[in-house]
Amino acid sequence: DYKQLQKYERETFEKMIQDVSFFWIFLKQFFKVKASGATLALCQWGFDDEANHLLLHHNLPAVRWVGGPEIELIAIATNGRIVPRFAELTPEKLGSAGLVHELTFGTDNDQMLCIENCPNRRAVTVLIRGGNKMVIEEAKRSLHDAFCVVRNLIRDDKIVYGGGAAELACSIAVAQEADKVEGIEQYAYQAFADALESIPAALAENSGLPPIETLTELKARQIQNVSLSSDESLTASNTKSDENNKCCYEKLAYFLGVDCLQKGTNDMKSQGVIETLLSKREQLSLATQVVRMILKIDDVRVPEDEVAMYGGMGGGFQ
Repeated sequence: DYKQLQKYERETFEKMIQDVSFFWIFLKQFFKVKASGATLALCQWGFDDEANHLLLHHNLPAVRWVGGPEIELIAIATNGRIVPRFAELTPEKLGSAGLVHELTFGTDNDQMLCIENCPNRRAVTVLIRGGNKMVIEEAKRSLHDAFCVVRNLIRDDKIVYGGGAAELACSIAVAQEADKVEGIEQYAYQAFADALESIPAALAENSGLPPIETLTELKARQIQNVSLSSDESLTASNTKSDENNKCCYEKLAYFLGVDCLQKGTNDMKSQGVIETLLSKREQLSLATQVVRMILKIDDVRVPEDEVAMYGGMGGGFQ
């Protein structure tokens, strides 16, 4: 009754005073932002709709709930500084951008904030759009692979020819070295040479070509060209034509690969099929490390449930 009404009036009055205090605090913060010369505010954390409305009413649009990585990238692109407190906000810490607009796309009318014409063009965002999620993921993987190729070329600008040409050349070289090794180690060399041939064989099979015939033909042509380049009849001649033939044979041997595109030639140089030397070296190194790790396994433990399942099939496990 009377006491409850008095209590309600007191709580309401205290809340009004608190709201007024919060309002004045907000006004101080707002004037601090306006005094710095900012025309757009980006906040990693959220604020209520009333504050957002007041900011927009005073020609200061704001974006709330910006993710941590996104706000860092925006700071890099705009040459701005992330300010944790209003007291530290100064005009020198503001970033700049030519255009900020909202982009609506997709069937769900998803919205995205685009910041364009930034002073630091090295930080950009690539917008990938597609008909379904599978197409988008494939485009993302392709774009990532392209970036990795550029990164590898920056680290090391050397290239090798693709289509299995590099693997075949390495296989021939290792097989030739295997003939010089005596004892049981020769089998390891030969096995490594055979393993290198699995890449061009897989390329031929995936392209609808007979893998064994294609691989045999390419190896024969590479070996034939290498032998021609080192033939004594060519090296003994001092004529200009013989020297040109020698150079052609020596170069041609290392870019003969699988014609996956069905262009009628195995010359990977004319087709423009290349790979970075850094990635090729890392692939061979990683594959060798995996094989070495597997060869170190001297025992295989089988779970008891699998032992019970396969134990009655005439086989046993140790």
